[in-house]
Amino acid sequence: MVKDPVCGMEVDPQKAKFIWKKDGETYYFCSKHCYEAFKNEDLDKNQIEITSANETEKCLIHIEGMSCGACAAKIEKNFKSQKGVRNVNVNLTTGKASIEYDPQEIGVSAFEKIVVDSGYTVKKPEKLSTLNLKVLGMDNPHCMGIVGSALDKLPGVVEKTLLPTEKAVIKYDPEVLDSSRIREIIKDVGYENFLDTESKDEEREAREKEIQSLKHKTSIAMILSLPLLYFAMGPHIGLPVSKFIDKNMGMIQLFITIPIMIVGYEFYTKGIRSVIKAKIANMDTLVAIGTGSAFFYSVWVMILGRYHELYFEVAGILIAFILLGRFLEAKAKGKTSEAIKKLMGLSAKTALVIREGAEIEIPIEEVIVGDLVLVKPGQKIPVDGEIIEGHSSIDESMITGESIPIEKVKGARVIGATINKTGSFKFKATKVGADTALAQIIKLVEEAQGSKAPIQKLADIISSYFVPVVVGIAIVSSTAWYFFGGITFALTIFVAVLIIACPCALGLATPTAIMVGTGKGAENGILFKNAESLQMAQKINTVVFDKTGTLTKGDPQVTDIIVLSERPQDELLLFAAIAEKNSEHPLGEAIVNHAKERKLKIVDPDKFNSITGKGIQVKYMDSLIHLGNKKLLEDNGIDYEPALENLQQLENEGKTAMLIAVDKKISGIIAVADTLKEYSAKAIQALNQIGVETIMITGDNRRTAEAIAKQVGIKRVMAEVLPQDKSDNIKKLQQDGKKVAMVGDGINDAPALTQADIGIAIGSGTDVAIESGDIILIKEDLRDVVVAMELSRYTMKKIKQNLFWAFFYNSLGLPLAAGALYPFTGFLLSPIFAGGAMAFSSVSVVSNSLLMKRWKSKVKEED
Repeated sequence: MVKDPVCGMEVDPQKAKFIWKKDGETYYFCSKHCYEAFKNEDLDKNQIEITSANETEKCLIHIEGMSCGACAAKIEKNFKSQKGVRNVNVNLTTGKASIEYDPQEIGVSAFEKIVVDSGYTVKKPEKLSTLNLKVLGMDNPHCMGIVGSALDKLPGVVEKTLLPTEKAVIKYDPEVLDSSRIREIIKDVGYENFLDTESKDEEREAREKEIQSLKHKTSIAMILSLPLLYFAMGPHIGLPVSKFIDKNMGMIQLFITIPIMIVGYEFYTKGIRSVIKAKIANMDTLVAIGTGSAFFYSVWVMILGRYHELYFEVAGILIAFILLGRFLEAKAKGKTSEAIKKLMGLSAKTALVIREGAEIEIPIEEVIVGDLVLVKPGQKIPVDGEIIEGHSSIDESMITGESIPIEKVKGARVIGATINKTGSFKFKATKVGADTALAQIIKLVEEAQGSKAPIQKLADIISSYFVPVVVGIAIVSSTAWYFFGGITFALTIFVAVLIIACPCALGLATPTAIMVGTGKGAENGILFKNAESLQMAQKINTVVFDKTGTLTKGDPQVTDIIVLSERPQDELLLFAAIAEKNSEHPLGEAIVNHAKERKLKIVDPDKFNSITGKGIQVKYMDSLIHLGNKKLLEDNGIDYEPALENLQQLENEGKTAMLIAVDKKISGIIAVADTLKEYSAKAIQALNQIGVETIMITGDNRRTAEAIAKQVGIKRVMAEVLPQDKSDNIKKLQQDGKKVAMVGDGINDAPALTQADIGIAIGSGTDVAIESGDIILIKEDLRDVVVAMELSRYTMKKIKQNLFWAFFYNSLGLPLAAGALYPFTGFLLSPIFAGGAMAFSSVSVVSNSLLMKRWKSKVKEED
């Protein structure tokens, strides 16, 4: 053991992560903090500098009080006006604001103040999230102090318990801070840690609490509205009313109406506060003005003794109807996020791990990377990992949408939350907490559901001007009718116009459909990164497929070894395997595996040089070996004419043929073939049927590429394209006016995926956080490309239906309420019917979106 020169703590040189050599001396440090302090003499020993790994940070704020698109637009505008704010999205449906900002210029407290100053409320979680961490190396007071100081600098950390057993329990506000940021900051000061998933229960509880509150308010309002309606309308249609009631009708209606207005008090507080603080009128403002006008007018005429002009029933029954609409809307909106709730409910609660030779059952939160986990038949797999012993069939339908159980053997990857069907096995945990596939999927779906589609911009613009325009129409129309029908008639017009207008329907038209659409995608193993990619997918008219690993399995096998010299076949195979030993290319792996099957001893080459897009040049003992395509041999002046006939035949068969030359003389050909994925041909056929052009892009020679393309039904091939040139080919297609989707593995094809209008990363399995893909397909099923396009088209169809009905409803309702038909037909819309129509307009839009839950893919139904 040696001493840390900064803090004096004893450090094991074999385990020390931070080492500094200076003036011939080697120093060992307990942490990054001490290492940095020693390296930089100007740094105070007790100071901890914490910098973000990114230039910007993101935060999520839960906002209460938004009632329509105008509210969301106003808050969004106020955020964007602040220096340091990079991007803002205020979502009316979820009631959340997602803000990307520069922490050096502005912070979360400033955002909360903006919300309050705008006339709304920042909802704090009733329950703080608790994060349990295993912090490696935090086993003494000094290290605990470093971690504690780092956490103190994070906004949102409310309470922390740090133990010398390397355990940290951190309570934080999930609306201000997420667990990945906590983990990052601890890692920044030199401590590896393992993260647990944070609870999202408080959001569900808040939604349920809101629904219960609206249910109680609606029940009270509806019960009181029935006698109010009877007393107000009964005498006009011949229903009996006692003399006492008839004599005191004004006071009785007043005493019934007041409790209803108290139940609906938030219409007045929110509506008035929005005007005073935010200088904007919202849906609540319209309700407050309309019902308030009816109420105070009724009080005035009651004082004057003009009981036949009472309008109490308009105020009371309108509030009851609108509360009923809000209640039904809240229930419906809750159902739009059921996909997320289902995903959250999938996770196992406990895990059976083997520690120090004993089986112990622990909460899933305590599983760490490297743990050996035992899974028995019928149990849920707790976290992601790799099987090291045993085999089984596993039901992965809840993650991938694949209904048939998958056979898993040693070395296979398993996904947390999937169900073990038959055998028992042991696996090593590789991803836990927020790093698991399930946690990543939930995060992606939540982000997509909270994002805005471009089509929503029009609705947002209209919503921002909607309420002032409606108030203007109400004032103008009621003033005009005052001169023809008197004050009572004018008031009827005024209230009806205010009440029938519904910006909520416009505001909900797009986000509710996006929420259901992205959730439906997740159920089918298709993850949309954002709403824009969901909208863009339906515009795609050209799909470009990478060959290896996308159309084909990416697991090629050696099929032919043709000798063109005196060297024996095994010697040629050995030379090729030595050349490819350090290669990660699937073709190279096929050659190495074939050599191993023949029991050949593969050693390292003396010199190795990989030439991108051409092949490999290596030096082994006294031999110079070239293995690759014709371009490689041409560049090195090697005559390959004796191989041309065999080369052409192999390529016509769809095989990838590699020329091998030893000491600058052609020695043979090694052919490798890759097999097509199960549904490649069906996917191409389905795309061709809906009029989408399909193209294959590959680095293979044209003959091989065209042979593969012919097998799957692709007519256009881009062959012999170097990896770095794939994005240029995509750009050329776009310049021709095509909307292009690129389908690849998300890693090797990253530039092309990014260049395309839509990048589709396929077969990512447990690694769903691929940055370059706009759409991520979890399964190795190419039909999901078609399913994603089908779902996009269906979602956009629903959005257009919602927007049409929202526009149509308001375009028809406002003129009717303003009395446009009265001069011709004598028809005048009652404010009560206007309130009912307004209440159910939002419900109809949300219900139409919920019909999407019945959607099924046509391409898979046919199979």
